[in-house]
Amino acid sequence: EIETEMTVHALGLRLRVEEIPTPYKSRPTGSASKLRTYHDGARILLAIFNLLRGERPLLFFTVLSAVLACASIVLAYPIILEFLRTGLVPRFPTAILATGLAILSALSLACAFTLDTVTRGRRAAAMLAYLAIPRWQIGGSGVSVESGAPRSDENRLSRAERA
Repeated sequence: EIETEMTVHALGLRLRVEEIPTPYKSRPTGSASKLRTYHDGARILLAIFNLLRGERPLLFFTVLSAVLACASIVLAYPIILEFLRTGLVPRFPTAILATGLAILSALSLACAFTLDTVTRGRRAAAMLAYLAIPRWQIGGSGVSVESGAPRSDENRLSRAERA
């Protein structure tokens, strides 16, 4: 799950994503895998669902609004036809349900626009925070983070060597 979330956030900020090769060893004999295919897959799908709701609320709540509106129309259509033909509403509970679904659809659409604005602001703030971090290189470049000047030998020593 953490990999999914980190990937979504990195892609949302348009950060460079790299794969780092990792050495793997064969499983010791007699040991069993802790992976559960369906359970882990369901957890990842739930994480993707929640990330979609949090990171792309306009898409999520607009689709939800469209589904609710379609359900409302499907339920209301026969009732409206009957009302136009006879002037009576024979299935009153269904009419109330259709009205409730239409109201939920409108609320979902309002939430989509509101949450999209909030998410854009949060994303802009995260990008500004990311850009405020000074650039530096990991590894043996010998460049200091603060000034870009070559490091002194004292700064090159690891914590273990200094102790």
